[in-house]
Amino acid sequence: MSDSIQRPSAEPGGLPGSPWGHVLRAAAALAAAMGVGRFVYTPILPLMHAQARLTAGAGAHLATANYVGYLVGALAGTFLPGLTRSAAVLRGSLLLLVVSLAAMPLTRTTAVWLVLRLVAGAVSATVFVIAVSALLGRLREHPAHLPGWGFGGIGAGIALSGLLVLVLRGFADWRAAWWASAALAALLSVPAWTMRTESAPAAAAPAAAPAAGGRAPTVPRTHRWFGALFASYTLEGVGYIIAGTFLVAAIDQGSPGRLGTGAWVLAGVAAVPSAALWAWLGRRWSRPDVLLAALVVQAAGIALPALVEGPAAALVSAFLFGATFIGVSTVALAAGTHLRFPRAVALLTAGYSVGQILGPLAVEPLLRHGYRQALVLAALVVLAAAAAAFVLRVGFPHRMEPAGVREAVPGGGTPARIPGL
Repeated sequence: MSDSIQRPSAEPGGLPGSPWGHVLRAAAALAAAMGVGRFVYTPILPLMHAQARLTAGAGAHLATANYVGYLVGALAGTFLPGLTRSAAVLRGSLLLLVVSLAAMPLTRTTAVWLVLRLVAGAVSATVFVIAVSALLGRLREHPAHLPGWGFGGIGAGIALSGLLVLVLRGFADWRAAWWASAALAALLSVPAWTMRTESAPAAAAPAAAPAAGGRAPTVPRTHRWFGALFASYTLEGVGYIIAGTFLVAAIDQGSPGRLGTGAWVLAGVAAVPSAALWAWLGRRWSRPDVLLAALVVQAAGIALPALVEGPAAALVSAFLFGATFIGVSTVALAAGTHLRFPRAVALLTAGYSVGQILGPLAVEPLLRHGYRQALVLAALVVLAAAAAAFVLRVGFPHRMEPAGVREAVPGGGTPARIPGL
């Protein structure tokens, strides 16, 4: 082990002399907030169509309400940084998340569902901000794969909630699926409850001394590359969320039964190691090249069930989607921080969040004809994101950080305030 890696003291209930206790707590928080609170809607959506008379358009509106709430929560973490260090806010958000899930079956009123999904989105983002800030801040001196495994909690939550719905749909209805999801979120909140939040920032270091000629070091202008990265990541927000919302419904439409939910479980399993894997690739190859590869693979996975029928295509699609969507965020945010553009992570997250809001609205007119056209459009949008990543490659400044500055985001980068998914 490198001498630069410090061994933290044992945390209450954690693993003595190991950072893995903190990783597991953060992973549990992300599993509850994102894997269940945000993404359980995907496997439950077909049940609500069939049993609760939810229309395709109303389903898109519920998804949009959740993403609007998520944007609100993410922005609150940006402009009220004290939230990211509050254990009380973390615990209150986890409780409110469980309540919002458990309340879904208590009504059939779409307006109430909209409010509940809005609340779930806001508190999911709040938990995400707190957990990731703590994860990156407290593991700053550790290898990048450790935070990557913490991000894998999102995939674990997707897999667990998808498996839960898969089992329940054989003998229970959509109400039981929501109540069971609330119970799963509550169970995951137990280890997350004692997570140590991010410490208060230390006093800023003195400004660098001027060089011998009397001129202070200058930061290279990176507007050109950041513009391409911003376009790519915003388009990814539009494309990925269409698949993330409607993939199960699209597969179920062509292959009735449990295939869609089973494919969603596979997507979650594939997502568990993806952040650590893409972080590792991002340190060995050019970040723009890795981002381009991930986007092309993701676009192929999204388009596959729309172009090829059958269970094999559905399962491959789910695997490719799960293996890339967290990785794209990991690499894109690392690239933005590497460019040292002012408020890079906040800007990228804002663009990504707006893209997620626009995605379901953009495909709503197509949903009356089924979900295949929506997936084709999503794949084309992700290919457009890949084209922007290809532009990012041209002349990308791979070495920018001055001596003594190291990166600490999975795949490289300074600690991020609100990485977004």
